[in-house]
Amino acid sequence: MQAKLIIISGPSGAGEDSIINGLEKIFSIERVVTTTTRDMRPGEAVGQPYYFVTRAEFELGIKEKKFFEFTKHYNDNYYGVTLEEIERVRRSDKVGIWKIDYKGVIQAKELMPDIVAIFVNAPTDILEKRIRGRSGVTDEYVAERMAYTNEWLKHLDIYDYMVENEEGKLAETIAEVSGIIKRLTKNEA
Repeated sequence: MQAKLIIISGPSGAGEDSIINGLEKIFSIERVVTTTTRDMRPGEAVGQPYYFVTRAEFELGIKEKKFFEFTKHYNDNYYGVTLEEIERVRRSDKVGIWKIDYKGVIQAKELMPDIVAIFVNAPTDILEKRIRGRSGVTDEYVAERMAYTNEWLKHLDIYDYMVENEEGKLAETIAEVSGIIKRLTKNEA
């Protein structure tokens, strides 16, 4: 059996990582690891949560058609998933979870129309509060993230499911997403 590949997507502060961490306690998950040109942050490592490469390496990968999908984000860094990475996850017998932004979802659905995308959101005031709660953020960073969220919200039609991650209700949100995945993987069996 190949892995069922499911996208979990949402703006900054929506809680996708927390949801995915919760799903790992319910399912055997294989995460799709994105490649990026952004700098590694404290606590991160190669493959956790990204493969980190230089801009020149990424652009060579584009030229050599090694990417399944890629985009340049608001922060002027490239993000993308290699064809090799998609195949690695598909060969596993686990539930494949792919965390990408709306631009990636658009590309993924063009290339793989049957892929399922779950949109995770929260009220904008909660998103802003969660972003401000991160260490070392500036007002400029928060404004940049919120502007990107507003762009994101213009593309809700690309998603198959929408889940609200309300403040203090992470367990309920995980249960809702888990229910969607159980229905999808049951249909695959």
